[in-house]
Amino acid sequence: MTVRHPEKVNKPINPIKKKPTWIRSKLINSKEFFLTKTVVNNNNLVTVCQEANCPNITECWSKRHATFMIMGDTCTRACAFCDVKTGKPGKLDLLEPLKIAEAVFKLNLKHVVITSVDRDDLEDGGSKHFYEVIEQTRKQNPNTSIEVLTPDFLRKGDAYKKVLEANPDVFNHNIETVPRLYLKVRPGSRYFSSLELLKNVKIVNKNIFTKSGLMVGLGESKDEIVQVMDDLKAADVDFLTIGQYLQPSVKHHPLDRYYHPDEFKELEKVAKSKGFLLVSSTPLTRSSYHADEDFAKLQINRFKN
Repeated sequence: MTVRHPEKVNKPINPIKKKPTWIRSKLINSKEFFLTKTVVNNNNLVTVCQEANCPNITECWSKRHATFMIMGDTCTRACAFCDVKTGKPGKLDLLEPLKIAEAVFKLNLKHVVITSVDRDDLEDGGSKHFYEVIEQTRKQNPNTSIEVLTPDFLRKGDAYKKVLEANPDVFNHNIETVPRLYLKVRPGSRYFSSLELLKNVKIVNKNIFTKSGLMVGLGESKDEIVQVMDDLKAADVDFLTIGQYLQPSVKHHPLDRYYHPDEFKELEKVAKSKGFLLVSSTPLTRSSYHADEDFAKLQINRFKN
């Protein structure tokens, strides 16, 4: 049997805490859900909704909202919080840009989120593939706004600039947690490199909205969360998402605690006071959760010069 997380086999067992009443997925069965599932399966596409075991999949797919994950289903990193399969990835699917564009068209998406696994094995980290997917998606869906959720392109130089050449409407890269926890939670990443990426995106193209996200419940303090907010604002980040960490298995990073919905409201209030254009802070918030609705609220011009 193939092990999904070989790097975690010898990790200690961390019992999973019982979920509180406010952590409940919306179970929705509808024609729209199965339409989304059919389009994804027929085009042989990968979604982060499935691979990361997202708690919002039934709700989102029932609205035809799927977050496409490009460049395969296997990640070269081994983040302690993530449920995406780790190991040696396969070759890039050169037809994937066409498949994504066709799926967006069939689902009639007004806003699409495209993410990927980390591909440290590629010289450019997959930036050219991102470019091709964005270009093809926009060609077939000129009225669809495009949001990308990218890796950090760590040690790939200016590779990220290739993604920006395709002019996505939103460039998202998740900071994930506070700097003190990086070596345990994101051992293959670097906090200040992620900040630098977000900062540089805005310097290269000030018309692209930048976005980042945080998980809470990993053992961070409120003061540390607020400091991350300040760091993101200093990097000129526009949008912020904050959601509850849900431990995928007993071999993943242990959950410290569940935050109460009132605590999320307080964090949202603090973030808004710091000037973020958009803040989503709830227990089930994820990077792409309600991304289309949030983007629409801004009433921005999708066709930038």
